[in-house]
Amino acid sequence: MELKAIADFLFEVGMLKRTPRSGFQFLGTGRETVAEHSLRCAIIGYVLAKMSALPTERVVLMCLFHDLVEARTGDLNYVNKKYVRADEEAAMRDMTDNLPFGSEIRNLTAEFQERSTPEADLAHDADQIEMILQLKELGDLGNRYAKDWIMTAMKRLRTECGKYLARSILNTDFSAWWFKEKDDEWWVEGDRMLHSDK
Repeated sequence: MELKAIADFLFEVGMLKRTPRSGFQFLGTGRETVAEHSLRCAIIGYVLAKMSALPTERVVLMCLFHDLVEARTGDLNYVNKKYVRADEEAAMRDMTDNLPFGSEIRNLTAEFQERSTPEADLAHDADQIEMILQLKELGDLGNRYAKDWIMTAMKRLRTECGKYLARSILNTDFSAWWFKEKDDEWWVEGDRMLHSDK
């Protein structure tokens, strides 16, 4: 096994932590990196696979790898893509050719791009749902354009479980998971409750 090639690949993957998702410049608020997007996308893929009773591994791996090539091409948003073409196939080949598992990564990303399987459809929905979550957060914080972007992303969903999950997201305040007990005594007394019997 060529460990130098694997080390180079892992350093290159680190570029995704420094590669911004470029669409937020048009929305006016929000920011995230490709790596941040890919992590939550993979978790959403896992959830969708569980909801669909499909094997989770391929869905999660497609979600993890679907934007891998952006370490070389950068993130081209929908406006960019009207005018700029990135040779993603060449970039992916150059990234993975020297890896002993490179063909597996290429096959997974090709499956994702072709949307040729139920797992690829779920991975695509996970990609869109990650954006819907981000937009919902921004909308709840006051971005008045987020709702229009959400409606467009909703139209891209292909699976019933993806649509079902997305509707649930839209009906949930983004802060509810941690702030739903705001009338609880903890929010008034805070740290003093921990030390009250001392």
